[in-house]
Amino acid sequence: MDIGSSSIKLVALRETKGVYHLANIGVAPLPPEAIVDNSVMDAMAVVGALTTLLDSLKLKACDAVTSVSGHSVIIRKIQLPLMSEDELESQLIFEAEQYIPFDISEVNIDFQILGPNAKDPSQMDVVLVAAKKDFVADYQALFQDAGLNLKVLDIDCFAIENAYEVNYGYVENEIVALVDIGASSTKINIMRGQELMFTRDVQVGGNTINEELQKRLGVSGDQAEFLKLGGTLDDIDGDVVSQVISEAANGLAQDIQRSLDFFSATAGEEKVAKACLSGGLARLLEVRQSLESRLRIPLEVADPFQGLAIDEKQFDPEYLSTVAPMFSVAVGLATRRVGDK
Repeated sequence: MDIGSSSIKLVALRETKGVYHLANIGVAPLPPEAIVDNSVMDAMAVVGALTTLLDSLKLKACDAVTSVSGHSVIIRKIQLPLMSEDELESQLIFEAEQYIPFDISEVNIDFQILGPNAKDPSQMDVVLVAAKKDFVADYQALFQDAGLNLKVLDIDCFAIENAYEVNYGYVENEIVALVDIGASSTKINIMRGQELMFTRDVQVGGNTINEELQKRLGVSGDQAEFLKLGGTLDDIDGDVVSQVISEAANGLAQDIQRSLDFFSATAGEEKVAKACLSGGLARLLEVRQSLESRLRIPLEVADPFQGLAIDEKQFDPEYLSTVAPMFSVAVGLATRRVGDK
């Protein structure tokens, strides 16, 4: 279950002989300000949306996976002397303290050993992840109150990676930017094959476009969302709407370009070969055009369902095609298992 700032996306998968089958899918809107900067501001509203979604899909108490991101989550790729997983586990707090900008007693910590460092075989690459305990507790409480058993708490960027791997696979040494644009934030992962090279959360998203439409056209929040998604209003010029969306999308594309430029400046000769775009805004032509113009690399819109087995009698292919980009995180989460990394 992907809890975003504007909606909750649910995906259930069933794995049979290495193939994932789509078992359930649903989405429920969230009221404005229920989730702000990834923090739970109105728990009652979120729990209400969760239970309504579960009821609509006839799902009872079940195990669940969700993910978090934002300022309360820290991801660092670090180098440490070669050691076993057990040795690192015992030294983790000591090693992590120098990389985590919070009091170490206030965070939950986990890690993944990637393998020997390419430049120094006496060192190993490790991904270190920390999340503030009170932040995690808020999400645990949401699921408990909704009657769900939260089994895995993942990170958005890792879920996006998993969805990409299931549907597209990785090409060794190919550098791909995975860009997921949500309502209030944009997650950027840069992968070389299966290796995470760079990740960043940019605190801008689709709401930027809504705010520009409201400010420049004098429309309400609901009307702005309607116009953004291609709707028309009698007293609003469609060409003006398109212009406002394009200008706001260009600003968003500029923020994404800065992150990729930063990666390029620190990665030496290595360059991003292509980008895969997900999130609700991936459906907007203006956003895709702005990104293609700025990034100047091939851009593909993610389809997190293309690698799944889908019963077309149960799930409408046209509907899935329409909503596909916004379900990348949820599909990635649904591939998780308790205890895996």
